[in-house]
Amino acid sequence: MKHVRKAVIPAAGMGTRFLPATKAIPKEMLPIVDKPTIQYVVEEAVQSGFEDILFVTSQNKYAIEDHFDYNYELEHSLEQQGKQDLLKIVSDISRMIAISSIRQKKPLGLGHAVLVTEPFVGDEPFGVFLGDDIIDHEIPCMKQLLGCFQRTGASVLAVLEVPPETVSRYGVVKVRPVDGDPENRLFEVEDMVEKPKLDEAPSNLAIIGRYILTPAIYSSLKDTTPGTGGELQLTDGLRNLLKREPVYAYRFKGQRYDAGNKLEYLIATVDFALRRKDLGEPFRNYLRSLKL
Repeated sequence: MKHVRKAVIPAAGMGTRFLPATKAIPKEMLPIVDKPTIQYVVEEAVQSGFEDILFVTSQNKYAIEDHFDYNYELEHSLEQQGKQDLLKIVSDISRMIAISSIRQKKPLGLGHAVLVTEPFVGDEPFGVFLGDDIIDHEIPCMKQLLGCFQRTGASVLAVLEVPPETVSRYGVVKVRPVDGDPENRLFEVEDMVEKPKLDEAPSNLAIIGRYILTPAIYSSLKDTTPGTGGELQLTDGLRNLLKREPVYAYRFKGQRYDAGNKLEYLIATVDFALRRKDLGEPFRNYLRSLKL
């Protein structure tokens, strides 16, 4: 069984749902409390044991790479001022993990964003993290998927039960339970549909932004016909992969926040602030004082 070393984080989207804030700032750099959204995702990759990360970016996304790069002037200034706590926070970010980036020159879909990473990944299984999804659990979601991969040796998708009225927002899977799974969380995928109508959805198990993929996904994506607007969807590529090899789905443990949704972004900010030792109690007191 090959060790899964490399992670891919597609971050080429324009973030139109957060305009005007994202006119000049990548949506991935919007902070939840005092940490950019994408840093939570990178930290999950580090905690899951990945060694290298490739960001798939587009124009005007330099801030993402700069955030994880070494900043001599800032670190020197903090050291001169004796701000050791802040210096450690900043320096730890640049030392977190090996970072690379590649451009997706046109917005041609998530499948295309994954396809352009083939030279980086090569003939290895790899992880894919979507930057909009923050998943909080003591065992990182991706680490849970890696456990499934070690068991099955096949691609594994993170899935979540969603309200039926929301299935049209997601890729949705048709599955059958895997024998011998005491928690009934691991399934073999029989089919999947991208953003189905409610009456056409095969289940209410939605694919959420974490994947372990075998390198066979690249040939599957190359053989997949682009859809509306010339976009190549990852769900369609995975459906094609099903013809070649098994694919599994895992109903992960943890609280998922869709940071690309304004309401859930606010909820995530409140939840993470309440957990902070320096902010939790005064912020909780403030919330209690509100006349709602």
